[in-house]
Amino acid sequence: MSVSSDPPTLLVVTGTGTEVGKTIVTAAVAALASAAGRTVAVLKAAQTGLGPGEPGDVHEVGRLSGVTDLHELARYPEPLAPATAARRSGMRQVRVVDVVKYAQGLSSRDLVLVEGAGGALVHLDKAGGTLLDVAARLNAPMLLVSSAGLGSLNLLALNAEAFAARGVTCLGVVIGSWPREPDLASRTNLADFEAYAKLPLLGVIPEGASQLSRRIFLSVARSGLAPVLGGTFDAAAFRTKVGADATQVTRRTRVK
Repeated sequence: MSVSSDPPTLLVVTGTGTEVGKTIVTAAVAALASAAGRTVAVLKAAQTGLGPGEPGDVHEVGRLSGVTDLHELARYPEPLAPATAARRSGMRQVRVVDVVKYAQGLSSRDLVLVEGAGGALVHLDKAGGTLLDVAARLNAPMLLVSSAGLGSLNLLALNAEAFAARGVTCLGVVIGSWPREPDLASRTNLADFEAYAKLPLLGVIPEGASQLSRRIFLSVARSGLAPVLGGTFDAAAFRTKVGADATQVTRRTRVK
């Protein structure tokens, strides 16, 4: 599974669900692009679960990457799907056309990152518009962030089918939080990710990366993301390392 070596100028970041590391991966991509001298803008389509003035996902991206060109299109206080959160709060919904127009207005930057809320098919508005619709209208590739463990493979396959059905390109998959001590499911899933997603594995960000200093986070981003995203990550080498680590653990267990 080959990937174009040309870096994207517009990228829509989504996840297989919530709490899979979308924001950390967005920050990693932004950090590498900025370090390479590219101008970067980050747009959060809809932030939910926070009140006015509370630091949100774009704040986290800025803290970790150093990027200051940060934009949040809508914010709702309850941690729900954007359409539901907007309806319950009585606030204006964020429509697909709103996200598309705003992202197009940032096109003078070398890279525009659009981060969604939840997954690719979560409703942004009452008409059922989704982040997948945003990517289709922008003709922009997506980057899919996934968890590593049990249940990940089915979610990867479902997302891949949704992308294919809409004719939306997905660059590949990044594991947003690789466990410090990966369990059996995480280790074996690593060998099956590409077969289920029919997409290349473009990176692995270690658990706890959000707690790192900006300097160390940049180093982690570089080693954790593939060249198309500005890093040096090699999926085959990582699988080999994980396999070797697992073998060592098994041997130590047997000795005991």
